[in-house]
Amino acid sequence: MTATVTTARTAGLDASTPASSFARHRTGVVLVGALALLMLGAFLIGGGTWPESLTVDLSGPLGDVSDWIIDNRDTHPLFLYFFGHISNAVVLSVRGVYLVLLAAGWAGVMAAAGLIAWRVAGIRLALTAVAAFILCALLGMWVPTMQTLALMVVAVLASVILGALLGLAAGLSDRVFRSLRPVLDTMQVMPAFAYLLPVVLVFGIGVPAAVLATVIYAAPPMARLTALGLRDADAGVMEAAASLGATGRQRLLTARLPLARKELLLGLNQTIMMALSMAVIASVIGAGGLGDRVYQALASVDVGAALAAGIPIVLLAVVLDRVTAAAGNRIGTAPQAGPAWSGWAVVVAGTVGAAVVARLASKPTWPDAWTVGITEPVNEAVGWMTDHLYSGVPVIGGTADWAAHFTTWILDPVRDGLQWLPWWALLLLVAVLAMVIGTWRTTLTAVLAMAAIGVLGVWDPALNTLSQVLAGVAVTLVIGFAVGIAASRSERVERLLRPVLDVFQTMPQFVYLIPVVALFGVGRAPAVAAAVIYALPAVVRITTQGMNSVDPVVMESSRSLGATGMQQLRKVQLPLARPALLLAVNQGVVLVLAVVVIGGLVGGGALGYDVVFGLAQGDLATGLVAGAAIVCLGLMLDRVTQPTQRRTGKGA
Repeated sequence: MTATVTTARTAGLDASTPASSFARHRTGVVLVGALALLMLGAFLIGGGTWPESLTVDLSGPLGDVSDWIIDNRDTHPLFLYFFGHISNAVVLSVRGVYLVLLAAGWAGVMAAAGLIAWRVAGIRLALTAVAAFILCALLGMWVPTMQTLALMVVAVLASVILGALLGLAAGLSDRVFRSLRPVLDTMQVMPAFAYLLPVVLVFGIGVPAAVLATVIYAAPPMARLTALGLRDADAGVMEAAASLGATGRQRLLTARLPLARKELLLGLNQTIMMALSMAVIASVIGAGGLGDRVYQALASVDVGAALAAGIPIVLLAVVLDRVTAAAGNRIGTAPQAGPAWSGWAVVVAGTVGAAVVARLASKPTWPDAWTVGITEPVNEAVGWMTDHLYSGVPVIGGTADWAAHFTTWILDPVRDGLQWLPWWALLLLVAVLAMVIGTWRTTLTAVLAMAAIGVLGVWDPALNTLSQVLAGVAVTLVIGFAVGIAASRSERVERLLRPVLDVFQTMPQFVYLIPVVALFGVGRAPAVAAAVIYALPAVVRITTQGMNSVDPVVMESSRSLGATGMQQLRKVQLPLARPALLLAVNQGVVLVLAVVVIGGLVGGGALGYDVVFGLAQGDLATGLVAGAAIVCLGLMLDRVTQPTQRRTGKGA
């Protein structure tokens, strides 16, 4: 196997031997220094949790700010002539779109969905779109679906405009790109719950706050991908346009933007998916629609009602994802026969015709007689599971037993261990991890983010959340790496997994809470289980892609030297796929944190519970502090799991 490793290095993995040697030497120095600091700290500082003397009580100032905003919301010029106009514009826009959807009726909306999908992606997706809306109506969720769709239309439109403008500025200016990049990086790792609190502080509970939180959450992908598409435009094409005397504006409109169409449509796709996810979560602050039905059902542990509202959310996500993805895939293919406007004329005519026919038939709204109730059957099934699967199952035990064992044997020891560690030792551990995998800049960011949690006075709740994240990430990586490696080594397994992963990756975070509540009840273990299910698809996909991207020449060389399949995996594929595996770890951490925080709705406790409590009780001081701690925790976890380009790019 020595020859195999030599072949891999010859192929380019470890071509930069001095850099690799320096990296190993640097890691050793960091570890030795950390050990020395650990011994010195134990002697000089001792143990204990975060000291009270280093905390800052923000409840008073935040309470004063909250009171001032509430007292002046109806009189201060800032609210009357700025925030007030924004709020009114949002309300009028959402109401206008909702009235249009109601005027079109179920027939018009279904016709529009089917015809748009047909125009963009073909007859198969058109039938899928119509079937999805029919199922939403059959479940008795037509009105909530239209409410969510109206909010989505306004939020996506605003997100696309804002993201495109930011991306345009970043794509055309290096200075703007450098300034915007850390902001977008930070926003990308912020869990969705963290966006709710600032807008509630300014706009209060209701649709405006929900829409604006959705816009803030969904705009970064559009901005990032727009900038990427503009900056990666073919240099030869741009030089040719310049040589023909085109002005900067002409080059933008005739060269840069057309060349960036794929990235723009990918940005639209990602913005739509994130907006739907956030629109559902924003039900906590009064968004209404399907998310509110799920939230109310989960609050009363009514799994049947939650599932009845959750299925339309998944269907909306799948249809929107498929339509926008198909539009992106068709770019560059042969154009359809006839003028481009003729197809869209058919869409408009078909929609209007279907709406008029439904109104003439006196059935503009979906009849109640055509609905199918699944709440009672699902709750009966959950009751049966409670009686037969929760506990007492021979040999394997029940789901409640699994949740209790996971809590007792894993979650509690990890939480207690983190809280037992001296605060300075935990900061030192964060610094070591960040320094080994990154640079001094990332180390400083990670340590300051973790220290800020202690300063905010939520050290123990944050460590409770961190324990859930670490346990969830461990389970996710074990399962995700195993499944990803199996998929990379078998085309049949990969084909079987692809549709499953596609569906799971389009489901909003909120929906994952429904099955785990049905299986495990409420508590920390169900919150971690939902996080694992949510993060698994991304880890599996990245692992599979990384393993498949290994140079076939290297694989063939190792095979010709007599390496077995297991030797190829351990000595060639895994080392060469290391950057992809590290990216899978990073994405797993970020995604698990996002759902663990939402798990506060189903008994996850810790920071997520503080956010929910602050929103529900109007205690914005508690909610804002917890939200800020979540942001800091996400920033720290991202920095200690995200290798810098310098280190991954040089084989370190």
